[in-house]
Amino acid sequence: MITRRPARRSAPVVATLLLLAACGGGDAHEESALPTIDPQLGGATSRDADTRNAFGLPAPNLSSEDGRAFEVGDSFFTQNWVTAPASTSARDGLGPTMNAQSCSSCHLRDGRGAPPEGPADGRTLGLLLRLSVPGDASDGGPVPEPTYGGQLQDRAIDGVASEGRMQIEWQTEAGAYDDGTDYELRWPEVVIADLAYGPLADDVLVSPRLAPQVIGVGLLEAVPEDVLRDLADPDDEDGDGISGRANVVVDPRTGERAVGRFGWKANVATVEAQVAGAFHGDIGITSTLADEQNCGPNQAACDDAVDGGNGDDVEIGDDLLGRVVFYNQVLAVPTMRGSDRRDVRAGAAVFESVGCASCHRPTLQTGDAVHPALADQTIHPYTDLLLHDMGDGLADGRPDHLASGSEWRTPPLWGLGLIETVSGPRFLLHDGRARTIEEAILWHGGEGEASKLAFRALDAAERDDLVTFLEAL
Repeated sequence: MITRRPARRSAPVVATLLLLAACGGGDAHEESALPTIDPQLGGATSRDADTRNAFGLPAPNLSSEDGRAFEVGDSFFTQNWVTAPASTSARDGLGPTMNAQSCSSCHLRDGRGAPPEGPADGRTLGLLLRLSVPGDASDGGPVPEPTYGGQLQDRAIDGVASEGRMQIEWQTEAGAYDDGTDYELRWPEVVIADLAYGPLADDVLVSPRLAPQVIGVGLLEAVPEDVLRDLADPDDEDGDGISGRANVVVDPRTGERAVGRFGWKANVATVEAQVAGAFHGDIGITSTLADEQNCGPNQAACDDAVDGGNGDDVEIGDDLLGRVVFYNQVLAVPTMRGSDRRDVRAGAAVFESVGCASCHRPTLQTGDAVHPALADQTIHPYTDLLLHDMGDGLADGRPDHLASGSEWRTPPLWGLGLIETVSGPRFLLHDGRARTIEEAILWHGGEGEASKLAFRALDAAERDDLVTFLEAL
């Protein structure tokens, strides 16, 4: 059994999923001075939706032909894959080791995963462990752990042993706002038990990663790379304390380097690469972008399963992979709710006045896109897609391409208020530690430290306005 603890935290620190905290006098704003908010967060791809399926609808500006392609991609995203060889050859090739049987196992209704609530909770769908050892791989990314690879596969097909088992033990710490109101923060200690193929490397780096909601990825992909590079300020030349920078990764389709946009550390450049990587790492399905089976050294039963028909050729061809990619790209972004309400607008004013938008950029513009529905759209994702140093409290100590062990991509905030409706309890940040929006803010540190402290100094009414605004996204 091996236990991995995060770096000991300084004052509660930055978060991986939430706004750059907040401060400012919400109730001091006159009605006429409050900002006007565009509720069409996804431009023409926006859709009025507030039900459990709010994240799973096609963009309304698709053609009828694209609508049919969306349904095909949806079916392969949602339905389980099976062990090969099977009569359903279009869906076989599962494993031999994996974390899930389908994309929707982790992204149920295209939403978020959930971490285990304690050591006795066996749920791991939607939360996985990234593994690596110090150094840089040939593509500049992390070096996989020698025996278990880039992530721990805690499930396997019949006749093959899963690699190991993850447990979460939650630690807590009490705190208080400046007005005396109490709060509690928690963070996970990860325990890896029942390793089937020998010990992990002594210098292994372990990082939990929670599956986020899927909406809007095609729009984010369509933001021109030059825009993201222009937003970067790696040396903080403007002196505002914010020094976002772009991660640069290899696109496996072209072999060229590109700005990373997806993943908690912006370590993936395209939706196609993200989907192919998830098929490979999470489900054990090979493609032309990831054509080697997840069988590490000393995993003889895994090799035998491959030789027995579980991987002679790639298990998802480019055409079918493209359908799943298309499905992800054109999911509708839910329209903001209550954008004309005074408390929502007051919360937006607080968010803006204290510099939250320095990282959580409210507005971006897409350019040319593979699909016309995504091109030339004014969107409001509340992200810059850049890396920011979030301090020791959230640091995982695990570099990823140009991202350091304390840097994380600014997560988009659109859809934040619908997570509970779609996915149940709202687990935020990269490992699901934050149970509320307030907790996510209170974890901000590093470049977000000043905003976190400002949020703690707000009175209860101002805090409520800010959270109300975020709940409306």
